[in-house]
Parts: sequence; C-alpha cells; structure tokens
Amino acid sequence: MGERVGDVRRDGTAAPRTWRSALGGLAALGVLSGIVVGLGWVFLGPTGYWPGSSMTTVWEAPSDGRAPEDGVHRAWLAGDTLVRARYDAVTGFDAGSGGKRWEFVPPRRTDICAAGEAADDGRVLIAHTGGADGGCSVVVALGLADGRELWRAPLAPADGDALATGGGLGVALDAGTGKGAPAVRALDLRTGSPRWTAAVPRGCAPVLTGVAPRQVVAVLACGEELKLAAFDPADGRERWTTSLDERDGVSTGARVTLAATDPVVLRVDEGDRGVDAFLVFGPDGRPGARIQSTGDGYGTIGPHVAVSDGRLFALTDGGPWGRLVAFDLTTGGELWQDDGVGGAAYVVQGLHAEAGRVMAVSGSGKYGDHLYVFDAATGDEEEDRAFRDDVGSLVDLLPYRDRIIAVRSGGRAKPFSAYERW
Repeated sequence: MGERVGDVRRDGTAAPRTWRSALGGLAALGVLSGIVVGLGWVFLGPTGYWPGSSMTTVWEAPSDGRAPEDGVHRAWLAGDTLVRARYDAVTGFDAGSGGKRWEFVPPRRTDICAAGEAADDGRVLIAHTGGADGGCSVVVALGLADGRELWRAPLAPADGDALATGGGLGVALDAGTGKGAPAVRALDLRTGSPRWTAAVPRGCAPVLTGVAPRQVVAVLACGEELKLAAFDPADGRERWTTSLDERDGVSTGARVTLAATDPVVLRVDEGDRGVDAFLVFGPDGRPGARIQSTGDGYGTIGPHVAVSDGRLFALTDGGPWGRLVAFDLTTGGELWQDDGVGGAAYVVQGLHAEAGRVMAVSGSGKYGDHLYVFDAATGDEEEDRAFRDDVGSLVDLLPYRDRIIAVRSGGRAKPFSAYERW
C-alpha cells in the first residue's frame, strides 16, 4: 500500500478522510449554524417573528366612540368573560374570541357614574345618574357572566371608590345627600336586601371603601383629617378607627387610593408638603410599614403598582429607563429591582402580579414592545418576549389561560387585545 499524504496516497488513489477531518467539518458547520442563528435572532427576535420568544395577536375587540378621560373606566375578567365599564355602557366580551356577549346600557339620559371591583363570584356593583338633580343615585348589581341585572337600589354613592363587593356583600358608601346621614351600607349581593348600616362618626363622611376577607374598610373624611375605619362584615359593628398618620395626620385634600385590602395598603399623596407614601395597616388598624413614593435607590413610583404574596411591586422612573421594584409589606424594605425592562425610549406599563409571578409590558411602538415575566420572590427574569404588533398604551394586564389580555381606556383605543406566546 502506498504511503498516504493528506487524503491522497502516493500512488494517486483517494484515501478515506481521517476522524480529525470529520470533526473539523462538523465544527465549521456548527460555527456557521451559530452565525445563522445569531443573525436570525438579531433581525427577527425584536420583531416578534422568532419562535420561542415572541407574542402574537389572537384577537382585538373593536374600538368604539370616544369616552371622557375623567369618566368611569373599569375592566374585569370573570371566568371566560371580559367586561368593560365606561360612562355609557357595561359590555361583556368572550375572552376566547373577543366577540361581544352582552351589553348593559343605563336608562336614557343617564350615565354610569361609579363602579366597584368585581367579586370572586362574578358580580359587581355599578351606579348611574338619575332623579331630578341628575346626581349619582341608583346602584345596580350585575352578573358579569351574562350581564343580567340582579337588583337595583336608590342609593347615593359618595364621590370616589364608593362601591365594593366581597364575601357575599355589596357595600356602598352613602353620601347622605338625601334625608339620611352619611353611612356605610351593606346589602346582600344576590338579592339586594339590606344587611346592615354603619353610621360613621359625627362630622365624618365616607370617601373610599373596600371589602377584605374578614372586615369592611373605609376611608373617612373627618373635619380636616382623613381616617381609616373597619367594620364587622356580619353586622357592621365598628371595629376600629385610626389616623392615617399618627404624628401630623393626613389632610382631606390628599389623594388616597386603595391598593389592597388584606393587608390594607393605601397610597397617600399630600403634594409637596406632607405624606407621599404607601401606608400599610394591620388587621387591628395598627400602622405598619411605610414605603416612600420616592427613594434614592429606586426613583419615583408611577401609577402602575400591584400587590401580591405580601409584596408591593411598582414601576418607577429610576435609572436611565425605569425600574421594576419589589418591596416587603411587613418591613417596607426593598427586596429586589430590575433595570432590564426596556431601553431609553421605552415606557413600562401594564403591571400584574399573581401566584408568585410578576409581568410587565414595555414599549416604544411596533417592533419595540416586550413582555417581561419575573419570579416574584427573587426578581429572576423568566421570560422576555417581543410583541409582533404595536401594543399601544395600556392600563392593565390580565392573564387568561395561556394568554395575556391587554386592557386600554380612553380615546378610541381598542378596549381589549389578546396575545399568545409563539
């Protein structure tokens, strides 16, 4: 046999390739494949056209007439029904297809003026105008699965978040504009029959309410100070009343919103002077943690917050592009933060936290919107997916099965869009 040089023998005949040559060919192929995959990701990944890291549109509810920016804007997911409330109607959509299921329209020449959070059993309280003065004076209970009116009652809800549901109760803050005094009224959510009436202290008026598993809470305006009170859900007996701030109090001119009811978490903003923080209260009304709305380590907390698993999650303006920050509701301390939810031109919005996961959407228009999912306990990023279509401006995110529902309000925006992973 002739001596072999490379892959050719000295006698001119072909010799079999060595194992080293084969490995070299495979390595070159691997490098080439890596380059192709890398280029594919660079050009297709951010556009929503890369398998395994994209979000595609399943359906979108049609846009409708312009709604006042300062009117009622609420959205709920009840089973397989998505519900949107605004000044002129409450409308139910099929969460699977986006098709309209039902619509509740208030009587002619009246507007929907208030709406509470939905109960776990798929019922909600709304109110519309009526009567000679055209004030907010009629409360209606709706079943969200079919839009059926369950009952209605002549009540005059106070301004603000004056309606709430939970534990089989429908709670309304009666402003006392008629002959009666201001009060917290509870009705049977199924039938509308009165359950109890809790009179508020003399000189006080209820302005905000929520139903927790073991008590009904209300923020009261007493003279020039805001206070927090709790009532027994069985009979309306007052359990406790406490100042929002033990040292200086909180003025009635402050903006107060209810971020959670168990524990009670209030967002309080007195403006340039006074309290500007999230205040946590224990089940006995004892003041707990305080989370400042602005901090050196995280910036200023924006409108998008979520409470879940004993934590407050907030989107802030800290860093070059904003941050997602988690706080402990027991201590008020910062647990973790993430700066990787966008870029300098991005707007982070649509925050949702539930069952140990946190998700947020950041966007800068088509081929710039992303869904981020984090572990709620550690802040570890679990997903980063690009939307194929422009998501637009969001007010909320709702998980539905293996999909994500985007919620919008105002203008002529499409109220709901459903997206799925691809």
